[in-house]
Parts: sequence; structure tokens; C-alpha cells
Amino acid sequence: MKKELIAICIMMFCASAQAQDLLDELDKTVKPKKTYSSATFKSTRIINGHSVETISKNHLDFRISHRFGKLNDGAYNFFGLDQATMRIGLEYGLTDFLMVGIGRSTTQKTFDYFAKYKVLRQAKGGSPVSITAFGSVDAISLTTSPQFRFYNNLERLTYTGQLLIARKFGERLSLQLTPTFIHRNKVELDTEPNDIMAVGIGGRVKISKRTSFNAEYFYRLPMSLEPGIPTNPNYYNSLSMGFDIETGGHVFQLHFTNSLGMIERQFIGQTEGNWAKGDVHYGFNISRTFSFDKKKKI
Repeated sequence: MKKELIAICIMMFCASAQAQDLLDELDKTVKPKKTYSSATFKSTRIINGHSVETISKNHLDFRISHRFGKLNDGAYNFFGLDQATMRIGLEYGLTDFLMVGIGRSTTQKTFDYFAKYKVLRQAKGGSPVSITAFGSVDAISLTTSPQFRFYNNLERLTYTGQLLIARKFGERLSLQLTPTFIHRNKVELDTEPNDIMAVGIGGRVKISKRTSFNAEYFYRLPMSLEPGIPTNPNYYNSLSMGFDIETGGHVFQLHFTNSLGMIERQFIGQTEGNWAKGDVHYGFNISRTFSFDKKKKI
């Protein structure tokens, strides 16, 4: 009887050892599940420029942006608040990775159209960064200005292409690099290049659960694809900083910037303000998202 018990125990031990070896082999062959980073930025914009974020599928983002006059206009113009330019836009998520948008700016009465596609997502055990491709076209509809009165429809168009490359470092810090190419079919002055190349850098520092500090800077490269035509020295690089405040389906962005325009051609290629001289505009973006997905509610 004792011999039988000993034999049974030996058989159970061997079976257990073989089962453990099998589990160890399965652990080696099964790839660990990726954990994707989320909310690298709280909005589809850092301030003026786009972030890597896209709108969720079947969600509509209604967005209003304001830029007031320069702070150094003084008390007579209420430090710029007497003057205002704006952009109103609608942006829709076709999928969780692809969104499209349309907007209208009072500056040069410009219409803009764009698409964004999330190419890569930052993940533990996967890509170290998130990458989103951005492309847009804008059209100037102003007819009363001498510069644009005789422009035909094709000459009024400008194209922009960007790669948005971002990484979230923990829960509080996110950084983004934005190489940019802009082509203008026609420029206002013969001394200006049709093509502009720039690099943007932006970031977000989380202050509390619903508040963050954001900043971005776009550096226009001095080189040009057109020999003998440098970038216009009368324009400055765009620098902006401010705060994001999230309240449910709303995101309020309050900021200061030397750029009056709110689309890429304007704030990257045509910023006239100089921070050193006080040419700073107070501005804000308001974003409200509506869900058309019956399975999800905001």
C-alpha cells in the first residue's frame, strides 16, 4: 500500500512539473498585451497648432477661437479687447483614428479644410511615440483688398503638411515635435518664397486633474526651396503660452500669443507681433464635443 501511495505521489509530482514547464513555454510564446497611452493632450490643439489627438468616431467638435488686439495698444483700446478676430469650426471623427474639419476665419475671410490621421499610438511594449499626419488647404475669399482683388481661385489656395510626433512622459508631462511644410500658390510680394519650412515644439504640464499649462513655439527655417528668396524678415516666429481648463464636454484654452491668425499659413508664416515689443494678443479657444454614437455618452 505504501509503495502504491509513493508511486501515485511521484506521478502527480511529475505531471505538475510537466504542466509548469508547459505554462512557462506558453508565457514565452504569447506576446504581452500593449498598454496604450491616452490623453497626451486634452484637446486637438496645443494652442494654435494641432496636437496628436483626434476626435473619437461619430463625435462632433464645435470650436470657437478668438484673438484680441495687442496688449500694448494701451488703455484707450482696453489693452486690445476693443478689437477681435475669430475662427469658427466644425470637426468630426470618421473613425477613432481619422478626423476631418472645416473652419472660417475673419482674417482675410479665409476658409480652411483639413484631415488628421493617427498613424501610431504610444504604447508600453510598442511605439515610444504617437504620430499623427495632418494635411490642410485654405482659401482666401477677401476681394476688397488690393493684394487679393485680382487673385483667381487657384492663386488663393495654400497647402500645409505636418507630422505631429508626441510622447507622454508619465502623467504630468507631454511634448510634441511638429515638422511643417507650407506651400502658397501665390504670395503678396515677389520677395517672399512660396514655400515655408518650419519646426514646431509644444508641450503640456498637468497642474491638476482638469488644468494644465501649455506652450508652443514655431521656428521658421531660414532656408528656402527657392534660391535667392529668403523668408520674410518682417514676420516673427510664433510663441504662445496659456492654460487648458477641462469641464466635462468643454475644454477652455486661455492664452497669450504674438500671432493673430489661427490657421497654419497665418500663425506660422505671417506672425507680425514681437513679444519683445509687447505685441502680444490675449486669446481663447472654446471646444464643445457632441456625441452621435448611441453606445457612448459624454
